[in-house]
Parts: sequence; C-alpha cells; structure tokens
Amino acid sequence: MKAVLQRVKSASVTVDGQQISSIGRGLLVLAGVGKEDTEKDMDTMVGRILRAKLWPADEDGGQWKKNVQDIEGEVLCVSQFTLYGDMKKAKPNFNGAADVETARRLYDYFFQKMRAAYKPERVQNGVFQAMMDVDLRNDGPVGVNYRSHDAAVTIEISTKLPPSEEKEKKKESDESTEGEKKSYEFKLPASLLE
Repeated sequence: MKAVLQRVKSASVTVDGQQISSIGRGLLVLAGVGKEDTEKDMDTMVGRILRAKLWPADEDGGQWKKNVQDIEGEVLCVSQFTLYGDMKKAKPNFNGAADVETARRLYDYFFQKMRAAYKPERVQNGVFQAMMDVDLRNDGPVGVNYRSHDAAVTIEISTKLPPSEEKEKKKESDESTEGEKKSYEFKLPASLLE
C-alpha cells in the first residue's frame, strides 16, 4: 500500500457538486492499494499514519513531535489508485495497482481499521471509484528555520520497501544469523569417557 499524507488546516471531498465529507486540522490521506497488498499491509499503514509525528510540540518545542492523535486532529481518507502510476513512458501505466474488486475490499478494510484505531467520528472518507473534487488548505511548517508561507508538509509512505532497501534488509538479516551460536551433538565412544 502507498499513501501520501498532507498536513492540513482543512480538507473536503465533493462529488457531483455535493460535499461528501470534510475535516478541520489533521491529515488528508491519499491511499492506493497495490496488486500484492494484503490486510496486513492495511494494518501496517494505519499504524504508520497514526504514529507519524508531523506537528510541533508547541510554539517553541521544535518540529516533528506530535501525531494526529496527539493534536486531536481529524483524518480524511481518499482512495487514489494513481499512486501506482508508472511514468516510464509518456502515458501512465497503472499495472501496479490492485484490480477494482480487490482494491475496494482492501481500501474499505483500511478505512474501517483507521476508524477503529482512532476515533470513528474523527475519520472521514471519500467515495471509492468516484470523480472527486478534493479541496485542502495546507498546513506548512512554522518554526525557527521556517517561514509561515513555506510549502506544505507532504510525506509519501509505503508498506513495501524499495528493491534496494529490501536487498539491504535481507543482507542484514543474513549477517545477523551468521553470528548466531550453533550447537552440535556428538556421541563419544565410552572408552574416551573413562
């Protein structure tokens, strides 16, 4: 699963001219389901989103100290298969995205898990497979090293490691098992034990 998190002051979803959902301060989550994703990936993503420390502690407390739960913010989830777009050519290819039925089932699972893991009344949803207008008011970093009009906080996260990181993780795992102590059992002849 892939997701793009945007820290917002407000966000809303409109379908066919009618506002479907809206939130105040919190996270806009654009979420895409990949063809190899499982419910475990959805569980992992919910945890990462809710733990993501994207807000400052207070006026002078430094950046990246609080998550959406700490600030009692809201979450707006929007399904976004285009996160799996591949632009190797001029025209996007979406072969990495799950088929519609699988994506719908897993996205619904993800949304319900998000509601259960946080506060249901603080988690809103778009409309799966609809043409949605998503409006947002970005909440950019403000602090000692930032100006109030700087760009918004936008973070991409994934439940799958990129191929280079996956190889590195496997290498570390192999190296850690090499250092483990191994035991062997030998039967000694009785004459040696006298």
